[in-house]
Amino acid sequence: MSTAHRFTNGHVVVGDAVRRGAEIVVTGDRIASIRPLDGAATDAVDLEGGWVMPGFIDTQVNGGGGVLLNDEPTVEGVRAIAAAHARYGTTALMPTLISDTPDRIALALDAVDQAIGAGVPGVVGVHIEGPFLNVARKGIHDAGRFRLLDEEMVALLAKPRRGVTMVTIAPELANIDHIRRLAAAGVRVSAGHTEVPYDTALAAFDAGLTGITHLFNAMPAMVQRTPGLVGAALDDPRPWCGLIVDGVHVAPAVLRIAIRARGPERMMLVTDAMSSVGAEHKDFVLQGRQIRVADGICSYEDGTLAGSDLDMATAVANAMGMLGLEPAVAARMAAGNPAAFLGLEAERGTLAAGLRADWARLTAAMAPVETVIGGVAVPGAAAKEHEAVNA
Repeated sequence: MSTAHRFTNGHVVVGDAVRRGAEIVVTGDRIASIRPLDGAATDAVDLEGGWVMPGFIDTQVNGGGGVLLNDEPTVEGVRAIAAAHARYGTTALMPTLISDTPDRIALALDAVDQAIGAGVPGVVGVHIEGPFLNVARKGIHDAGRFRLLDEEMVALLAKPRRGVTMVTIAPELANIDHIRRLAAAGVRVSAGHTEVPYDTALAAFDAGLTGITHLFNAMPAMVQRTPGLVGAALDDPRPWCGLIVDGVHVAPAVLRIAIRARGPERMMLVTDAMSSVGAEHKDFVLQGRQIRVADGICSYEDGTLAGSDLDMATAVANAMGMLGLEPAVAARMAAGNPAAFLGLEAERGTLAAGLRADWARLTAAMAPVETVIGGVAVPGAAAKEHEAVNA
């Protein structure tokens, strides 16, 4: 059975084009067709100047809805995190484990695998961020949990699973053959929390490392004689770069320069979200440390940033407002690019016939009104806030 979703008086992002209204026909969990809206349609949703964009895909989600994956590496924990982010236009995500013990890593891998098997909406894989990191760039990670990437961990990470596995490492501390073997097994290997030199970064790219975890953060700045990972990421066209666009992690001017230098083609918006996103009580505890959340900033008592309180709808709005990106470009960085990085572009990332019926409906101010995942609608945060005000 097919259902037609008609939108008028607004903008629908289809590929690199922005249409003034559209009809999206859905059969099952797939888009059957997209065509211009018949001007005579009387049952169309009035977007009131708002937007329909391809569903957002977030490759770095530590938590949401009051839950951190480190604390609840279970199917229900994963379900709660995914549900929290669905309210903000995210239709696919990678629950992310911050550096932890091998046993905890195994639990997280299994929990996400089981969640996908159970059909938890939006879960497409797992991101293991550390503990194979450089203590000099630990950020909020607990360096006491750091270890080298060894045969045991390579075998665990490379084990076939239902979804995509991503791992963040400091390449200068890794055996290049381990990177090569993980990449050959389909693992998305990413560089982060690192002091890797430029030439070593290029060697890691050659071995199959394809991601940069939150570019600019937890890595040395690029200077004229030591370009480092930032220089390698901007100079080499191969890696996909995650960007936290919240106006705090990286100055907007720096992000604008990076995108102009490299182009938006392999830039991805990420949230690095903590449990505070979608939670009534914002402050939380991370591995025994009290984290305060104020003005959208998550920080430890010494000022160290501890992830973010950012959601993808806000990241897209910031990409348009702070960075001056065209809506279709911001949407590509939030959907099409991460889909391609994860190897899911034949399933997700744009509004096109044959792909999953995943999209976000937003107001003209980019507040999320409704998220559709596989043809099933979830009320957005703006809609729920409206319900609460009028309750």
